[in-house]
Amino acid sequence: MAGNTIGTVFRVTTFGESHGAGIGAVIDGCPAGLILSIDKMQADLDRRRPGQSHITTQRKESDTVQLLSGVFNGVTTGTPISLFIPNEDQRSKDYAHIEDAFRPSHADFTYQQKYGLRDYRGGGRSSARTTAAVVAAGAIAKQLIAQHRMQIAAFVTHVGEIEMEGIQFQSLDNLQDLVTIAESNIVRCPDAQLAASMIALIESIRKEGDTIGGIITGVIKNCPVGLGEPLFDKLQADLAKAMFSINAVHGFEYGSGFAGATKKGSENNDVFFNDGERILTRTNYSGGIQGGISNGMDINFRVAFKPVATIVQAQESVNARGESVTVQGRGRHDPCVLPRAVPIVEAMAAIVIADHLLRDRGARV
Repeated sequence: MAGNTIGTVFRVTTFGESHGAGIGAVIDGCPAGLILSIDKMQADLDRRRPGQSHITTQRKESDTVQLLSGVFNGVTTGTPISLFIPNEDQRSKDYAHIEDAFRPSHADFTYQQKYGLRDYRGGGRSSARTTAAVVAAGAIAKQLIAQHRMQIAAFVTHVGEIEMEGIQFQSLDNLQDLVTIAESNIVRCPDAQLAASMIALIESIRKEGDTIGGIITGVIKNCPVGLGEPLFDKLQADLAKAMFSINAVHGFEYGSGFAGATKKGSENNDVFFNDGERILTRTNYSGGIQGGISNGMDINFRVAFKPVATIVQAQESVNARGESVTVQGRGRHDPCVLPRAVPIVEAMAAIVIADHLLRDRGARV
């Protein structure tokens, strides 16, 4: 199976399945000399792990990361970094009923048709369980780009039709305030009042045996000018590819996004000015990227997640022989993936930025 690696210089290859022995990643291209905090890696994994609240799947996984290579005395050596996260709470019998049936809107049918077989236990390789390895690798990327004063944060800003409007990222202090609010509630929304409404909605959806989607908003602060490789490795293109690699993602936009399609050029252009120290823009409809290259402004983006495909309600489907069957979800599933997806979005963004940061070193003499 191809398509398990992301990045050109900072390369991340993940492996493992939902109900196998575990999942992991190999990170190649991380420079030597980076002081690596395992505690920071584990903190991001704890934000993604299942069973962290009553609005997430109740699968119990500690997601304890093991570093197998590439780090000596807490410092990266420049050799491949290998990490492993054991699976501890598999219940494969919960999936026996779909061994020969296809869940609507899931990867069951497409995997079966493409490969002629599939691991039906928890979705196998198509499971969101595999994103734990991405978060661990992304935590390393975060620590690398932090050496250049960059910071990445993401928040839940929509659940269903509940929307947080006008989120602003004026400064690092302001960003940290938003992070503090978001991490203080189980849905990870930086508006405490809206968070309560979102939680109530997720609880009601869960009782119905259904699921709900929403939007995560992300920002990259202090990104230097010049990251991005036109024409086919534009920074926004690589960010989009990374986000679309996350399970359940159905949309990506940056800057003015789709709303920019309704504006005039005079309304959507970002006017340059010199603040005495550097060249900035008065607005940021470009989302921090112009011509596929970062321009030094905040890179802001939004990622849309569909409702989780596996629901408890009975649905019509077919089996591998094309016969009509009824499929009903069993086991432990998220009624809304968004709270646990926040660190995944941050990790994917960090991997892309780390890769382009290292690629930019060879841009000119």
